[in-house]
Amino acid sequence: MASTAVPARPVPGFTAPAVGFEQPFAMLEACHERVQRTLALLMRLRAHVREQGADENARQAARDVLRYFDMAAPLHHEDEELHLFPLLLAHGAPEVARAVRQLQQDHIAMAASWAAARAPLEALAQATCAAFIAEDEAALERFAAHYADHIAVEEGLVYPAALALLPAEALSAMGDEMASRRGAIRVL
Repeated sequence: MASTAVPARPVPGFTAPAVGFEQPFAMLEACHERVQRTLALLMRLRAHVREQGADENARQAARDVLRYFDMAAPLHHEDEELHLFPLLLAHGAPEVARAVRQLQQDHIAMAASWAAARAPLEALAQATCAAFIAEDEAALERFAAHYADHIAVEEGLVYPAALALLPAEALSAMGDEMASRRGAIRVL
């Protein structure tokens, strides 16, 4: 019987996964779906704060966005940096290697834009601000904007190229390592 890994501690946006770590590329794509859902929550949060202010619903939504991008998103970027990017830089076609170098730069830019976007969300979550000022809105917008093209390049070019280069044993090891870094346990 095949085993599945489940997180030992909850990771935001990671409840009852449709796929397990034995399918690492499906997990990576599922993470992209969670990123997009969390960014949609961020956009709804911004509208809510403009229309209704910083009530408890807004504070909870801010905590949810913070939790996801503080915990789960960095693990996802680490998955790519450890398992896909080195392989593709060494063995990928030139256009794939160029895309990977851009994605690496994106990860650096995303970390910086998250640092700027995080501050107003933390203030909202802690009830130390009642609204986002224009500078906050711009930081949140910059952060969200980084993801659309990034995800499209990964799913349309980089993931298929890496999948074509990875043997089954490497996929299994990749899934095991991804599970281990998340504190997942094996269920038979």
